[in-house]
Amino acid sequence: MLKNRIIPCLDVKNNQVVKGINFENLVEAGDVVEMAKFYYQSNADELCLLDISASLENRSTMIDLVSKVAKVCFIPFTVGGGVRSCDDFAVLLKSGADKISINSSAIKNPQLISDSANKYGRQCVVVAIDVKKNNLGQYQVFSHGGKIATNLEAISWAKQVEELGAGEILLTSMDQDGTKKGYDLDILLAITKQTSIPVIASGGVGNLQHLADGLKAGASAVLAASIFHFQQFSIAQAKQFLKEQNLAIR
Repeated sequence: MLKNRIIPCLDVKNNQVVKGINFENLVEAGDVVEMAKFYYQSNADELCLLDISASLENRSTMIDLVSKVAKVCFIPFTVGGGVRSCDDFAVLLKSGADKISINSSAIKNPQLISDSANKYGRQCVVVAIDVKKNNLGQYQVFSHGGKIATNLEAISWAKQVEELGAGEILLTSMDQDGTKKGYDLDILLAITKQTSIPVIASGGVGNLQHLADGLKAGASAVLAASIFHFQQFSIAQAKQFLKEQNLAIR
């Protein structure tokens, strides 16, 4: 059985790590390279760096920043934000990224999922799905850093991205993001039951029990930011807690 992973996430804007609530009211949380180095030294299983304003600002991911992080962080490293083509995949992989996360570009051009998976292997294609419950109680997919609503429904889109060749799904609940109330377990459970690729749970972690809840709902990895960035808990404490809950951790 594959062991579960703990993934700190660096949301980056203006070369700084930021954290917000429901994708709004961002506050600075530290230097990107220093925090990446800290998480590597803390035995995080993987690291995720998301250039959260790249799509909205219609620009590419900050390549120089990716290169700097890759020089100090020797764990699997996922990069997302502003990736629009297979050429962008190539540049980021050469700069030191191990996996590439796509969201807005995958919605606009689903063929990019297949093309990049065929060219670089499914294992490095992560499709990020940002979801929010609408007035009808359905989970709607959003693009451009949560700013633009699409007509996609989350579960059907998750199944489609798997069919197209995604190796992993990064599922973020916009309703829960930054609230510290835990993951949205309903949509997490629904998507992990309907797909067979790994799903990374994201959005809402406020304590270590929330990480356990995410794994018990079928996630293969749990992503968190605030609890680690502001040193409420360490990676070591998280791993120990999850092991005590009989969850297989790397």
